[in-house]
Amino acid sequence: MARSDLARSDLAPVKGMIRPSVTASTPSVREAAEISLTFEDNRLAGVVFGQYDQNLAHLERRLQIVANANGNHVLLKGPSDTVEQAKRVLEGLYARARAGAGVGPGDVDGAIEESAQQRSLFPSPKDGNGVSFDAVVTRKRGPVRARSVAQDAYLRAMKRNEMVFAEGPAGTGKTWLAVGHAVSLIEQGVVERMILSRPAVEAGERIGFLPGDMREKVDPYLRPIYDALYDFMEARLVERALQTGMIEIAPLAFMRGRTLTNAVVLLDEAQNTTSMQMKMFLTRLGEGSRMIITGDPTQIDLPPQQKSGLVEAVKLLSGVEGIGHVTFREADVVRHDLVRKIVRAYEDASREPAPAVAPAERGTR
Repeated sequence: MARSDLARSDLAPVKGMIRPSVTASTPSVREAAEISLTFEDNRLAGVVFGQYDQNLAHLERRLQIVANANGNHVLLKGPSDTVEQAKRVLEGLYARARAGAGVGPGDVDGAIEESAQQRSLFPSPKDGNGVSFDAVVTRKRGPVRARSVAQDAYLRAMKRNEMVFAEGPAGTGKTWLAVGHAVSLIEQGVVERMILSRPAVEAGERIGFLPGDMREKVDPYLRPIYDALYDFMEARLVERALQTGMIEIAPLAFMRGRTLTNAVVLLDEAQNTTSMQMKMFLTRLGEGSRMIITGDPTQIDLPPQQKSGLVEAVKLLSGVEGIGHVTFREADVVRHDLVRKIVRAYEDASREPAPAVAPAERGTR
């Protein structure tokens, strides 16, 4: 969404009233407050609240407040600073709905993250104190704004650097945003072609039994990239670009010996590359090209004795000018609220020390 779409003038139909109520309790209890919001357009209010008020329920869980909706009204209750943030979030989502965009739980997460980084989501042009998250713009989807600080850093890194490493858990938007950025570079004429690749490494399964030739066997590994492409481009344009070679989707093994010029090259699931494969891939970079390497170091499917090329490359190339590096955390998961909780549970388990194994007792005769 463009900054102009988010001006305070868009928020004129929203009326807010704050009624603080001080809780007589111990000094450690934060001041409680109530904020009543009224949205002029009932239909847009329904978009903001979500089906069966799912967006409000998500806002309640994330900010630990109470949000009661009645028609086009909503009453927010909780600590004063938190309900103020919730008010800004709902105003932002209403502006988004007025611009014709949909509103889902992921958009609620993004608005919460952004509101935490700035005094107000939608400052007036006069004060100039607001800082908006960056966006990737394509013809099909228009502007898609970052939903977290890490996504914002990721989009900015891809625009500034010729090579970017992004590592972190599933559901943080690493691949999806990279494909969107690649599509935008194609549409702007910055590069002439797009090359999308993945290592064909099984996650505990074997593909030899699958029917078809090598391309048909490997296609299932590339399906997430196809899905992202169709999100950012019309299906007919994707098919045409694949036929003409403007978009090429190939397994990593097919990259050896090539020099990739005037292209944006994305390597997904890079944690499953070996050291030699990663070096081979990185040295394919040619004139006028960009590279984006994404992966999750916690989901390595290589044999135990093999070192991950992603982990090694991030260490070796840290601080090299022209190479960006962004790390996503569990808090940056935008796929589904349960995914965030699942990732957190696994991270907590990995940090727990392994139980000590007592030495075997000697048998007695």
